[in-house]
Amino acid sequence: MDEMHGMFANVQISRPAWGILIHVFHTERQPEMNAITNMIRPHVILGVILSSAALVLVSGCDSRQKDASASAPVAPATSVGTEIDDSIVTTKVKTALLADPDVKGFDLKVETRKGEVMLSGFVDNQALADRAIQVTKSVEGVKIVTNKMSLKEGTVTVGNKVDDGIITTKVKSALLSDPDIKSFDIAVVTRNGEVQLSGFVDNQVKIDHAIELARAVEGVKSVTNEMSVKK
Repeated sequence: MDEMHGMFANVQISRPAWGILIHVFHTERQPEMNAITNMIRPHVILGVILSSAALVLVSGCDSRQKDASASAPVAPATSVGTEIDDSIVTTKVKTALLADPDVKGFDLKVETRKGEVMLSGFVDNQALADRAIQVTKSVEGVKIVTNKMSLKEGTVTVGNKVDDGIITTKVKSALLSDPDIKSFDIAVVTRNGEVQLSGFVDNQVKIDHAIELARAVEGVKSVTNEMSVKK
């Protein structure tokens, strides 16, 4: 069209005459236009096919990713009311243990999930462990008591107590700073370099990872696993 305008730029032509000229121009150039269209059409069709195939592949990958996420183990959820009740039970059990003259001097950890209370820590003998369990069972709201307490071995000096306190702090920091664990649900107790981990964890993978982190802390001689998978 621009070519035709250039050819008649300096010629005065009426509107009807222009219509006739345009018709003649298109008629003469129609074979060229058809050839160009035939050249372009296969590329356009190929482009549409490739775009469709890419969309199918992307959709398939996204679907597989969603399926993989759905298959990952997830801990059973608890309601807000249940979590509050568990916190109240934990507080009551701790208070009862501190009020008991036989077990009040021991650093016992208390974790509660859906009414199940887990006791962990180190005690002098089995009689004291049994006493702690008995005290815990008497607390209102406790459905079941899981004993994860360990018996003390050897003697502990003042220096050892200080070292154990430092190790406990380091292990807790390592667990909290790790993006895969990052939880307050794991209790840490240390005696003579032996670290005991207890609490309720989402799955076995996290339990294994928590043990690995604790073992990597300087000063840790051994790690005792008393953790349980959440139900």
